[in-house]
Amino acid sequence: MDSQPKSKVSYDPVPTNASSRSKKCSISLLSGTIIVLLLISIIGLSILHFTERNKTLDKHTKIAALVNDTSDVCLAPECIKAASSLLDSIDSTVDPCENFYMFTCGKWIKNARIPSDNAEQSSRSQMSTKLENVLVDILSSSPPHGTIESKAIVNARRWYSSCINESAIEMEGADLILSFIKTELGGWPVLLGPTWNESTFDFYRLMLKLSQYNNFMLYTVKAAIYRKNSPMRIIEIDPITFFIKDAIRLHNSKKKSYLIAFYEFAAALTDDTSNIMNDALDVLTLQNEILRLYENGISSVSNNTIHTTVGNLSSTIEIGSDFTDYVRRLYLFGNVSLIDTDIITVIKPNILRDVSSFINRQSPRTVQNYMVWHFMINRAWNMPKQFRDIEQQYENIFHGGSYERRRSVRCAQYLRKSMGSVISKIYINTYFNKDSQKQAREMVNNIRNVFINMVNQSTWMDLRSKIRTIKKVRAIKEKIGYPVYLENDDMVKVEKEYEEYKFNSSFMSNALRLIQLNSKRNLQIFRDPIDKNEWTRALPTTFPAAFLQTPIFDQYVPKYLNYGAIGFVIGHEITHSLDDKSRNVDMDVHKVSLWTDETIDAFDKRKQCIIEQYNNYTLTQVNIQMNGEKTQSENIADIVGLKQAFFAYQKWAETHKNVDKKLPGLTKYSAEQMFFLNFGHIWCKKMSVGAAYSYILQDTHSPPEFRINGPTSNFVEFDRVFGCKPGQGNSRVNKCNVW
Repeated sequence: MDSQPKSKVSYDPVPTNASSRSKKCSISLLSGTIIVLLLISIIGLSILHFTERNKTLDKHTKIAALVNDTSDVCLAPECIKAASSLLDSIDSTVDPCENFYMFTCGKWIKNARIPSDNAEQSSRSQMSTKLENVLVDILSSSPPHGTIESKAIVNARRWYSSCINESAIEMEGADLILSFIKTELGGWPVLLGPTWNESTFDFYRLMLKLSQYNNFMLYTVKAAIYRKNSPMRIIEIDPITFFIKDAIRLHNSKKKSYLIAFYEFAAALTDDTSNIMNDALDVLTLQNEILRLYENGISSVSNNTIHTTVGNLSSTIEIGSDFTDYVRRLYLFGNVSLIDTDIITVIKPNILRDVSSFINRQSPRTVQNYMVWHFMINRAWNMPKQFRDIEQQYENIFHGGSYERRRSVRCAQYLRKSMGSVISKIYINTYFNKDSQKQAREMVNNIRNVFINMVNQSTWMDLRSKIRTIKKVRAIKEKIGYPVYLENDDMVKVEKEYEEYKFNSSFMSNALRLIQLNSKRNLQIFRDPIDKNEWTRALPTTFPAAFLQTPIFDQYVPKYLNYGAIGFVIGHEITHSLDDKSRNVDMDVHKVSLWTDETIDAFDKRKQCIIEQYNNYTLTQVNIQMNGEKTQSENIADIVGLKQAFFAYQKWAETHKNVDKKLPGLTKYSAEQMFFLNFGHIWCKKMSVGAAYSYILQDTHSPPEFRINGPTSNFVEFDRVFGCKPGQGNSRVNKCNVW
């Protein structure tokens, strides 16, 4: 699978106000009509909600009767839309004190439909849909008359045009990709039958070629920031986690589907089909054995990470000099000459060693078939429809989606990941409302101050640990929206970044070139100086423009909604600055000892409570028990992040009396109850069985229902707000708390 830029930062454009002045009057009239109709509908819904209100909820909460006075109700379009979304989500027949997830998401889950081109649906899907439509508009539209666009933007539009030109893709066929695998990869044995010469097989040469096109098959090799001494870049070698997701051990019922996909793909490219099924069986056996090695290696608690140098790499991990030569040659492709003293970090070196040893013992034909097959299935979406249909069959085996996504959307999303700065430049000048940046930045500061107060009030941290922790938290710099250079009219930096990105009318040629150029760029950054303020640094409080939209954030709705949604996310990310991975470095990535041994011991005891709590959760959809150890860092961030957001909202409300109005149809809920309702609402999700299984296997977060019920069951303020008693389903007697 070709890996796209995966930094935490994404220059995602975000749609906001895009109406033109010429249409202002007509839009206002239409909006007014729609608002009146929506309001009538929502009032009707609210009456229905009022008459059918849950008796258990009445026992625990003071619910005001629905009255005619709407002076304290927000009737702005954004409020009506938010109210409608929540009313379509809440199941008032469920007691929030028993199962808050089903209370906030029950109706939404019942009515949600998983789209045919995906394996899941979430309450945040509207964010993706809105962004997708904006991306398509950006890339499909022509520049204003008389505007001279930069070369980078012109080439981005050219790539997109070739991607959506399906008739040209059909005419081009598979000749170009077949020529590529023959000349660059050494051929695909399944297509050549007995004529393929295994004496030409060179595993590391094949790995090198695939890596040059961002197709890291078994492990990634990338530049990272060193976290021990002064800031510097290192090379990080890491087992590929998406391999685990896509190479789930196939059950008997799915083996046939896998083999059929392999057979049909290969058969479409050759007249000789006599050896295809035998080759397919060998590839499946090889894949499952590699998966077993990965599973064993990941579960091993020993030898997690080693730090060495390029010169000592082979001897340190006992893998042979060929691997070191592969790493050196890969960086030469990016015009970077490695020296013996360059530092390399190897994560789970036992996996690297065991898989490499295993590959060396296998049939060259099977390994070549396996590697090229995965390259080809990942290039299928660049090929004619016949191959895209097979790709969808393949995806359905693992994830459940049965239809290809709309072509324009798929092309736009792929280009956003590959040429993000170019697309963001177009977006911020047209769509993004800069007032969102100001409000989001204020929220970060408010939540950070609350967290500092929580640290100060903690009873398990000693003074030295508190002082150092607070110093680090104060040093966190938020990044909201986009890099400053994208705001300027000067395109020099963007032009330089993409000066080699030149495309023609052939989509397969353009697709391969884009992947190769991104691979080069990712390798070249190894020698780039480190700017601690650069957007590509994965700081905890980085919120791209694409994140600042409904239902996560809306500057025109009551603050209790924003604090319950993006406020929780901000608190979650701030907490990550003190987790097991980040606690021993400051914000300038210097190694420090923030906590004393006594404080660490006290933290570990509290962490163990959370691990045991989540160990007791079972995702009933697939009947799999959760692994609290695996998800503990994210669970802690969820629990602490919710508290930060809630207390920050309380503090804001103290100085902004009567500013937040109620939402129509939801007037019976207090502002604090609405905070929790929106917190729960943003995590509503419906998954296929395959997607649920992949989520548990792959994701370090807990499934949505536990991300909601876990934190709320530990929060005494939730109990107070909803009148819950410890011992009820959503209120733990012995609550697990860190801060």
